[in-house]
Amino acid sequence: MNQAHEADTLSYPERGATLRTPLPAGYHHLRHRARIGTGRAAFEAAGTAVTTFAMHRAAGLRVRADRERAEPGVRLANALDIGPLAIAVPCEVVWAAYERDLMGFAYGTRPGHPERGEESFVVELDADGAVWFTVTAFSRPATWYTRLAGPVVPFLQMRFARLCGRRLRRIAGAA
Repeated sequence: MNQAHEADTLSYPERGATLRTPLPAGYHHLRHRARIGTGRAAFEAAGTAVTTFAMHRAAGLRVRADRERAEPGVRLANALDIGPLAIAVPCEVVWAAYERDLMGFAYGTRPGHPERGEESFVVELDADGAVWFTVTAFSRPATWYTRLAGPVVPFLQMRFARLCGRRLRRIAGAA
């Protein structure tokens, strides 16, 4: 796994903590794992979709990244349109994995993001050929409106993780 070391660009101190257990205390934790397909072709298709941000786009986000592929240090802004409002969320890739049976990355929040924390998106091919997608995250509110939203934010984060899994299942099935 590749890691960048410019911790001052993030809005939280635990850079890379989605690679370790337990996740940092003092945050809401999210873990979601879903089987999305079978075989090498499904793994490659899903891994590519995750690491090129195509999964995020398929889930309805507008993504602006300074590179086409997730690598440590890549800065991106995801935008979600909610009616007439657009919420932009600045992030930075903190680690990326491009291994034979594991592909994915994590991004961390930058100043201006409504949350503080990190989220990883990983696709794995296990020994029996099953392809799994896992989202791991830790976050806490960084703005008045996410504090005010309380338990709605973790609910929406889990909903987004499940949506990503469904979109990847479609992508993997088309491979």
